[in-house]
Amino acid sequence: MKKDFIIHEYFKKVLDDMTILVQIDTKQLKGTEIIIYPSGEKEITAREFDEDIMDDLAHDGFEKGSPLEFNLYLQGLVE
Repeated sequence: MKKDFIIHEYFKKVLDDMTILVQIDTKQLKGTEIIIYPSGEKEITAREFDEDIMDDLAHDGFEKGSPLEFNLYLQGLVE
């Protein structure tokens, strides 16, 4: 029996007033966005993306992110 594996890609953008981390399942075009504010407050949002998401992220200045960093914030292990 063949299993389908989900491989996520991670992206990051640092702004003066927030850091945005994005996790994308490139097959299903679903993922999670974490916005981290300087105060330590976080917003975590489930997202659905369109087929142009990779171009949009590049255009908006996102860089490749770290799976470890994303998951540490997602699990609340860092602030």
